[in-house]
Amino acid sequence: MHPLEKEVLALIRRENLLSVGEKVVVGVSGGPDSMALLHLLAGTKEIGVEPVAVYVDHGLRPDETKDEAALVEQKAASMGISFETVRVDVKSEARQRKISIEHAARDVRYSFFDQVAHKYKAAKIAVAHTADDQAEEVLLRLIRGSGRSGLSGMKMIRDGKIIRPLLAISKKKILAYLADRNIAFLTDSSNLQRIYLRNRIRLDLLPYLQEFNPNISETLRQTAGVLQDEERLLEEMTSRAWQGVAEMPELEANSVEPKVTLDLKAFLLLDRAIQRRIAEKSFILLGSMPQWKKIEQILYLAAHGESGARLHFSRGLRLKKIKESLVFSYPKGMVGERGDLEE
Repeated sequence: MHPLEKEVLALIRRENLLSVGEKVVVGVSGGPDSMALLHLLAGTKEIGVEPVAVYVDHGLRPDETKDEAALVEQKAASMGISFETVRVDVKSEARQRKISIEHAARDVRYSFFDQVAHKYKAAKIAVAHTADDQAEEVLLRLIRGSGRSGLSGMKMIRDGKIIRPLLAISKKKILAYLADRNIAFLTDSSNLQRIYLRNRIRLDLLPYLQEFNPNISETLRQTAGVLQDEERLLEEMTSRAWQGVAEMPELEANSVEPKVTLDLKAFLLLDRAIQRRIAEKSFILLGSMPQWKKIEQILYLAAHGESGARLHFSRGLRLKKIKESLVFSYPKGMVGERGDLEE
């Protein structure tokens, strides 16, 4: 058995990513990482799973995607595994939803993965993020202003469904494995386009940082690992605190928007770090983005605002301090109106 196959097999067993005989959807782009992942999962008998290779054509590189799809289909056929593909118009999706092309591509890709998983009754979806991708992700999130949770990077298993068996494996090891096993792959030309922030991080920022720390990628991965451990502890503490502080009643039949009420006295007794996470959780449950500025405003109002003080957030979300409570609500539903929305 190849050393990389032994390493990935040990990781899958240690992290309980897959069970023997389990069906798993594998996202395969035709690039080196995903071709290695497909071969590792399908070709290593000791893993004993049933992969389904899935290729998604985002409609962005028509000169390349035909060859990529053909390569993935050919590899799947040679290994006797199922193959699924779909073509989607990501640019139109991005325009309609007013989101970035990267965001739209990710959403449609995972949506199709879910469809295939349902079709084949697969409980897991495997994607080929590597240790190098983890280092890039941590830097990307740092630049965008993520908090502790974001800086902990990608998880090896997310939501009990998305698994990343190569997350601890370097690109160097993967390329060596492909060469040793004579596995063909193609290169996505968009990975060299600097219009994408992630590419600039990989092509420009990381090489620059290596001048100060030749092992910067490993350092970033180690930091993410430490933060993931601490994040799990903080999440447990937050969940316990939430039970004693927050109330979020089930929606009534004639109600269309959720509401969260925090016990002010109990909230103020919490450590500021937990207060911040309680506020973040409130935003998330109410379908709003928990930005740093919003959280700081909430913490200040809770500690110093007078009864009746209010904060206005986007899409009609409002916070009101009422004697012994902080109340998050949508007085007139999710709307784009500004100002006081209460009667």
